[in-house]
Amino acid sequence: MNLRSLLVAAAIALAPAVLLPAPAMAEPPIYTGAFDDLAVQGYDPVAYFTDGKPVKGEKAFSAKYKGATFRFASAAHRDTFLANPEAYAPQYGGYCAWAVSQGYTAKGDARNWKIVDGKLYLNYNTSIQKKWEADIPGFVSAANMNWPGLVD
Repeated sequence: MNLRSLLVAAAIALAPAVLLPAPAMAEPPIYTGAFDDLAVQGYDPVAYFTDGKPVKGEKAFSAKYKGATFRFASAAHRDTFLANPEAYAPQYGGYCAWAVSQGYTAKGDARNWKIVDGKLYLNYNTSIQKKWEADIPGFVSAANMNWPGLVD
């Protein structure tokens, strides 16, 4: 067999592997930036509940949860979070709630938030948040079904 025939045979044999999409990679359980491990973009998740707005956390008041670093505005907020992180951590790990309802992940923006039934939700941007707000119960229901399969 000459070299040309060998190369053609190899190309034909490998073609199915090249044409198939790569297997989907699950995302980490908490959304963080590409170059750090900060959750909620460094905003204090407890402050949404206590102050009713996003408040930047301080490096001095940090805690690890599910592999991500959360920052808080005070030691009291950090301790409150650590006592019950599920109550304060954003739903869907801080990924965009609307995207999760559609079956994929996208970054959640700490400035596009809403507390619904005592839970914090983030959205990708203001435009997406308006879509999400059109049917929050429906999107939450869909997201709850999609969420477990989207992360590690």
